[in-house]
Amino acid sequence: MSKIRILLADDHAVLQAGLEAMLNAEGDMQVVGTAGDGHAAVRQAALLQPDVILLDINMPGINGLEALKQIRIQAPDSRVLILTMHDDAQYLRQAMAGGAAGYVLKQSAGKELLTAIRTVAQGGVYLHPMHARVLATPDLPAAVPAAGDAPSDAAKRFQLLSEREAEVFELVALGYRNAEIADKLALSVKTVETYKSRMMDKLGLQTRTALVRFALELGMLQKAEANEGA
Repeated sequence: MSKIRILLADDHAVLQAGLEAMLNAEGDMQVVGTAGDGHAAVRQAALLQPDVILLDINMPGINGLEALKQIRIQAPDSRVLILTMHDDAQYLRQAMAGGAAGYVLKQSAGKELLTAIRTVAQGGVYLHPMHARVLATPDLPAAVPAAGDAPSDAAKRFQLLSEREAEVFELVALGYRNAEIADKLALSVKTVETYKSRMMDKLGLQTRTALVRFALELGMLQKAEANEGA
């Protein structure tokens, strides 16, 4: 079975790398290209003609909504899935009116994103139920529950970690190697490996890809993106 060919357009390197690792770990998905600004997204879409394009809204050059218009011309068969931090009714309406096949918040970029990609790749449209309600009732603002409204299962599991284990988790998720983590935390590499092993056991994780997915569910990489842009 052929894989879903994905173009990932986001200007934040940390989040982009985490998403790329997560998507490539799926047996039916392959990231075939990346873009760090709106103009590059349009060029890559025209060149690669991917099945699905994950498109951020806030990007240098031209923003995602403007890029969407051009992509619909340059790659008419590609399905565009907006992936954004903005839980905003106006952005949602503009994206869907502009031809997007779906709208996903970065705070939900875990299992929901995988479902969204598969849905739009098969010709469907993906919206969170609350976003669908916004489109059906234009007078109401978007009201998707915030990630912090109630502790998620991931958040509850993360609370099992010690402070040092949590620090190691975050650095691993951000792509640091054991030696780099040891240097940043003033620990030996062996000690870092011990903390890492304990942390993975407590969270029930087996691979770095699973760890990155877990960090996305926590919103950790999204927070790193926000801090990077501050």
